[in-house]
Amino acid sequence: MPSSRQAVITAKVVKGKETEADKYRDYFEFSKPLKKCTSHQLLAIRRAEAEGLLKVSISPDDEECVERLERRFVRSNNACGEQVAEAVQDAYKRLLKSSIETEFAAQSKEQADEEAIRVFVQNLRQLLLASPLGQKRVMGIDPGFRTGCKVICLDAQGNLLHNENIYPHAPVHKTAEAVSKIQKMVEAYQIEAIAVGNGTASRETEDFLKHQTFRQDIQVFVVSEQGASIYSASKIARDEFPEYDVTVRGAVSIARRLMDPLAELVKIDPKSIGVGQYQHDVDQTKLKKSLDLTVESCVNLVGVNLNTASSHLLTYISGLGPQLAQNIVNYRAENGAFTSRKQLMKVPRMGAKAFEQCAGFLRIPQAENPLDNTAVHPESYCIVEQMAKDLGCSVAELIASKELRLKIKPEKYLTPTVGMPTLKDILQELEKPGRDPRGPIKIFEFDKNVRTINDLREGMELPGIVGNITNFGAFVDIGIKENGLIHLSQLADRFVSDPNEIVSIHQHVRVKVLSVDMDRKRIALKLVSDAS
Repeated sequence: MPSSRQAVITAKVVKGKETEADKYRDYFEFSKPLKKCTSHQLLAIRRAEAEGLLKVSISPDDEECVERLERRFVRSNNACGEQVAEAVQDAYKRLLKSSIETEFAAQSKEQADEEAIRVFVQNLRQLLLASPLGQKRVMGIDPGFRTGCKVICLDAQGNLLHNENIYPHAPVHKTAEAVSKIQKMVEAYQIEAIAVGNGTASRETEDFLKHQTFRQDIQVFVVSEQGASIYSASKIARDEFPEYDVTVRGAVSIARRLMDPLAELVKIDPKSIGVGQYQHDVDQTKLKKSLDLTVESCVNLVGVNLNTASSHLLTYISGLGPQLAQNIVNYRAENGAFTSRKQLMKVPRMGAKAFEQCAGFLRIPQAENPLDNTAVHPESYCIVEQMAKDLGCSVAELIASKELRLKIKPEKYLTPTVGMPTLKDILQELEKPGRDPRGPIKIFEFDKNVRTINDLREGMELPGIVGNITNFGAFVDIGIKENGLIHLSQLADRFVSDPNEIVSIHQHVRVKVLSVDMDRKRIALKLVSDAS
């Protein structure tokens, strides 16, 4: 078998399809060694080929292939050797070449898939672990012009309290009425923060809110709407809000994403969240497996509040399947909030094995036993209780006092079943009991003078938010409809092989506009600095 290193991939636009294939213009006359073709190029070419817009071929080096075959089969320089050489050449042209091309194509597609899935998994992990606002009373706004803005109010647990429409923008222009309604809702539902979707009329709605004066300081956050419409029409949303329409559900999703991105985003198919590259073109079975594992690891890393988690979120906790997750929610509805992890054993079908797997990831804030709001597993409670007893204090006092914790000699608690790594994990958790591994949320503001692509000028420096990362660069939201691209070569003044070395999803950055292609609506940017 020849090496794919010498193979060349060639793409040409199908005659008469030039206009239709304009977005694939970079591949109209494309030829490159297969080994140098990046995954995003290969997947783009393959998609265009499937759409009937490009003719694609992957050709091995014919001379090298024939040479290798002749070395193996042609053993003499006489007439007999000549006949064998002719047979080798004929066999290669008629039979072997097409088989080699097919194998190269399959091999390269598999490698491109693996790279695309790797990028997607990295992005999804960063997105799911985005900073949460936490349990605050939030107003969510799904902005719009003609149809108005759908406004909802949630309590600190994310329950829907109220919804209505306002029309602060053209063409309706009921601005005074909108101001009055917003003021009344903020007062009535003691709103602490406002989440505005980043779609149509987002900037205008954000401006409208920032010109209001409220009695208390209320922060306004712009939140990604990606996938909110998918959620609002899903079975999960219908089950949560059977009596409300898709606009209410969408606004609720926007507000809840501010409160806890992880808890809300797990309800949406990751392929609809707006990160990744060519995710619909890769092996869907491998993609789903990788994404499910990523979601599960993120949920278990953060842990979930046992008294507020949806059944869908609970299914990602180790040891809990859909039925057991629903049983937990049903038990909570019938018996009120859980006051201890031990109560989980009263949930129907909760066996000792499932409890052992899930308990350490379920948190109960304000529980009677403070360890119920930590990552310390119930089977290790006796160790912490013994530590407290030896120091003559309560578990709560031990958690609260650094001085007491410094007196603990972990080697004293070693047993045949409890090793030093476990004890170190316990002590580490006691230092930051129940602390969310995600960082604090930060407010962000776009440049007030940039509203459309027409406002951009070369050399401008603007604030932006990294929205997506691919293996060729990072896409940045600069507050207009079109995202700009920081190419890999513009991320730093040195060679960068992986954009994740420099930037992360939702990172606040400052960028410089290098060029604006008005025809193709493409914006080239350079990273100036980390603005966060």
